[in-house]
Amino acid sequence: MVRAIFPGTFDPIHLGHMDIASRAARLFDEVVMAVYDRPLKSLLFSPEERISLVREALQDNPKIKVTGYSGLTIDFARQIDAQVIVRGLRVFSDFEFEFRMALANQRLAKDIETVALITAEQHTFLSSSTVREIATLNGDVSSMVPPHVKKALQAKMLNMGEHSPPNSLRD
Repeated sequence: MVRAIFPGTFDPIHLGHMDIASRAARLFDEVVMAVYDRPLKSLLFSPEERISLVREALQDNPKIKVTGYSGLTIDFARQIDAQVIVRGLRVFSDFEFEFRMALANQRLAKDIETVALITAEQHTFLSSSTVREIATLNGDVSSMVPPHVKKALQAKMLNMGEHSPPNSLRD
């Protein structure tokens, strides 16, 4: 069995993430959506909220599991016996970042491969930070996220109040 992990903050999960996860599930026996708990950036949703949103978004695919993790991705991959790390590429700048990360991971664990999937054309503009910014400014994100995520974003924006500065949510 080949187990892959698709790590990320997924703050929030969007249709681009879901597309990569579904395509990875066609390639591997199991895909573990690994929701990182402590990134070096501001997050809108708690780890528990993000895990719940990811679970609901991908619940129809039995090959996709969802869990949280902390620490080095490569250590988590070893912990769950994953042989592959899946990453998505949207634009050229993603390639440079992911290339460096894959080389670092290869240095740390030669037995774990990184596989990058090119995003579907309709998702090239899509990022969690774009979704958060649009939602913060009361824009329509219904073409970017599943309905339950849109609802969670709206509720979060109401709880934050109208006077929160939008730039506090940027990556």
